[in-house]
Amino acid sequence: MIERTRAPYGSWRSPIRIDDLVADDIGLGEPWIDGEDLYWLEGRPSEAGRQALVRVGADGVPQDLVPAPISVRSRVHEYGGGAFTVAGGTVVYSDGTDGRLYRVDPGAEGPVAITPAGPWRYADVRFDPVRRRFVAVREDHGAEGEPVNQIVDVPLDGDRDPRVLVTGPDFVAAPRVAPDGSRLAWLEWDHPHMPWEATRLRVAPIAADGALGPSDLAAGGPDESIVQPEWSADGILHLVSDRTGWWNLYRLMEGPRLEPIAPMEAEFADPAWIFGRSSYGFLGDGSIVAVARQDGHDHLFHILPGVSIGEVETSYTEFDGLQVRANGVLVIAGSPDGPTVIVRLDPETLAPVGILRRSSSIALDGASLSLPETIHFGTSGDRVAHALFHPPRNVGFEGSDDERPPLVVHSHGGPTSNASTALDLDIQFLTSRGIAVVDVDYGGSTGYGREYRQQLDGAWGIVDVDDCIAAATFLVERGDVDPDRLAIAGGSAGGYTTLAALAFHDTFQAGITFYGIGDLEAMTRETHKFESRYLDSLVGPYPAAADLYRERSPIHAVDRVSRPVLILQGADDRVVPPGQAEAMAAALEANGVPHAYLLFAGEGHGFRGESAIRRSQQAQLSFLGQVFAFEPADDLPPLEVNGLASWAVRHPRPPRPARPARPDQAPSI
Repeated sequence: MIERTRAPYGSWRSPIRIDDLVADDIGLGEPWIDGEDLYWLEGRPSEAGRQALVRVGADGVPQDLVPAPISVRSRVHEYGGGAFTVAGGTVVYSDGTDGRLYRVDPGAEGPVAITPAGPWRYADVRFDPVRRRFVAVREDHGAEGEPVNQIVDVPLDGDRDPRVLVTGPDFVAAPRVAPDGSRLAWLEWDHPHMPWEATRLRVAPIAADGALGPSDLAAGGPDESIVQPEWSADGILHLVSDRTGWWNLYRLMEGPRLEPIAPMEAEFADPAWIFGRSSYGFLGDGSIVAVARQDGHDHLFHILPGVSIGEVETSYTEFDGLQVRANGVLVIAGSPDGPTVIVRLDPETLAPVGILRRSSSIALDGASLSLPETIHFGTSGDRVAHALFHPPRNVGFEGSDDERPPLVVHSHGGPTSNASTALDLDIQFLTSRGIAVVDVDYGGSTGYGREYRQQLDGAWGIVDVDDCIAAATFLVERGDVDPDRLAIAGGSAGGYTTLAALAFHDTFQAGITFYGIGDLEAMTRETHKFESRYLDSLVGPYPAAADLYRERSPIHAVDRVSRPVLILQGADDRVVPPGQAEAMAAALEANGVPHAYLLFAGEGHGFRGESAIRRSQQAQLSFLGQVFAFEPADDLPPLEVNGLASWAVRHPRPPRPARPARPDQAPSI
């Protein structure tokens, strides 16, 4: 039996080093199957956040398909996605630097540009085999005002400029060519809607010269979100619709009418923040492999339309980027006790048959892993909210009887995102040092149906904040955490929730915000096209609701912020520009509120580079240690929290309450 050392929470020596979050932790994205070859993207902090395109052929050896410093990335809608496609061994990808599309042929010495240089960005590229061309979403930044989004065709040889096929709607996505080349399906929507609020699915015939004939509205409208249209091999258009209140699978039959395939209270899609999302596909026998989210985690299904719906037993609880072909299945999979992986599934049994890549090679002792416990708790308006609780855990340490651990409440971004049951080294970084974390699926989160997602309509800064407070209160009342050491942290929309919680409530003793929103009016005026009208639904139409925007903005209530704040910001952020963070830091300085502000050169909306990830983690740990009076075991560079010393004198901590005796509870998911 291992003897555990008693030490203050937050001061435990952790098996997870800060460098492990950089050098040995990569992002995995956009799996693809082309014949016997498998592809995916790797986000590598050690290469300045470069998105490397990796291929595995018949020899099973991974190789980078394009050399450094090329980063395969799309910037359409700023968030990108759908950055490459492969057909018959030919790869077409978007270069993250110049936005052009490039082609790489088998055996070629290097990439060849197939779109001209200019103010254009491309995403969601698909091959049209009948006409040897590609179709793609193009975003044109060449004119004054908002960029123009269109669907264009791109010749395989790049011997002419792209031709516009669809234009007019504010936004377009998911151009999909029927297997016989006769029709094109796509999604479109207009301001002020977001694609998870209202979209239209249109289908048009393709003429002999490749142009489109008149289109028909196949599904969708002002109260329905259609996502992920895909053609089956027999030419039937499939899609996901939330017309019942849940994103479920349908196929488009004659009439036209939508025929439900697997009706259930589960979500077969998620909000389309990025292009190229995929949660279902077709096997050679016409059956469907699909992922649906239910009860706070993902489930894998094998569906034979009209015959059976079977759930596949698996140890994985999170799936992303599902790719299904007649000869195999490829998916990014995660679980609470192991790193996220790119895994192949047997097309017959859907059992794992090979792991191609792990997001991390760190070997963690299971006794030091904090497995998530699903919790449900009452909150404002007689609602029930959800969260994943990660208690402190370390095989070598335990807390003393006279204290309870500090808690970090994580408010996710989006705000339509959701907490994940997959192993997250950022969370384990804290829990293995003795700091509890609760990841809150506040009202507005995805995975609980449209009604739950719409709880945030007109109530951003209220419902999300209330639910984060309710999660902390629930854990305090249960005896899990110290009521006097509660912090809230979040990025982007979660950063807004963090700042709003500090400005309008006094539950939390500290806050950490990554590229967070402090001024809702500035967000509406300064952000990019995709989100420029997002707050119409979350707050109200602007400028008619300008008073409400000011009322909900933490920057206008900074005189009510009295707790220390750590602000982390990317200098190149186009979604939440640095001016937001700078204004917040200046207001805190003017009001004498303890704070630290770190600006990271070369970083945008989400830190990708090694130095930014390392420094932000160091800063968080140092900040929590200074505010909550514990000494981290790590060797950390200095972080000056302006005004903290005098604030601490004015706000002495009360004696730590003893931890009540309570039976151990086995974590669950």
